Amino acid sequence: MLTTLSAIPPTRVWKDVLARVIHGEQLTLAVVELPPGGLVPEHRHVNEQIGLCLHGTLTFRVGQETRDLGPGGSWRILANVAHEVQAGPEGAVVVEAFAPARDDWAGLEQAAPAPPRWPSTH
Repeated sequence: MLTTLSAIPPTRVWKDVLARVIHGEQLTLAVVELPPGGLVPEHRHVNEQIGLCLHGTLTFRVGQETRDLGPGGSWRILANVAHEVQAGPEGAVVVEAFAPARDDWAGLEQAAPAPPRWPSTH
């Protein structure tokens, strides 16, 4: 599959958090958009998760470690480790990879079509 980010419809993965998702057989790649102050509450899953902040700021907690991250900040979350994240005042855009694939996202609600916040078009 060859496509562009703008051709991938957004999926609502949390209340106000949208992701453009590409599912492979063994992993999932997602570009995730968090609104200003957006919160992904503490949770855990069987998927290992690796991510990189592209735009904005985040306060990320993985296990007992909390850190403020901006563009270029990265994280690694092993399977079944509790974590949460809150976006800063501008919101944030991150890219994340999950292995194995996020099969639990298959039935999530599609959000209204909208252009991606990243990359910037201005």
